[in-house]
Amino acid sequence: MEKVAKFEKVSFMQFLEAWKKFKPQMKDDEIKEIYDEIRMPKRATTGSAGYDFYMPCDIEIPSQTELLIPTGIRAKIVSGNVLMLFPRSSLGFKYRFQLNNTVGIIDSDYYGAENEGHMFCKMINDSRDNKTLVLKKGEAFVQGIFLPFGITEDDETDEVRTGGIGSTNKI
Repeated sequence: MEKVAKFEKVSFMQFLEAWKKFKPQMKDDEIKEIYDEIRMPKRATTGSAGYDFYMPCDIEIPSQTELLIPTGIRAKIVSGNVLMLFPRSSLGFKYRFQLNNTVGIIDSDYYGAENEGHMFCKMINDSRDNKTLVLKKGEAFVQGIFLPFGITEDDETDEVRTGGIGSTNKI
């Protein structure tokens, strides 16, 4: 198989800024401990297409609640490829746990964005059975799959990304 990307941590300062929005009550040294223990995404088996992303801490997500989770991860992706993020299948079956935007699209130029290409996952527990989802630190919650893509023969795009999520195509 062709190797098309490399996962890395974002800088601690980028993670700290994002994490303070996620859990404002936490102290910097507690956040540093979480940052130091971030696990890089990994495939579970040699036949797995998806790279599991792991929870950086324990969380509870009540039914009908959404949460923006900073992963602390970025991906350096070879041009011509994209990383697509999906919820883990088992969590979708049990809790209707899903990404708010249905599928996360991580472009190769996102790596150089102002936020260092920091990937966030805005998740929702859409359980219709009023089930609270408990995710433990180190538990896989989303999976990322790298795919090649093509462009049209008349493509003349020359714009360069600067920002993060939602920064392209603004009028």
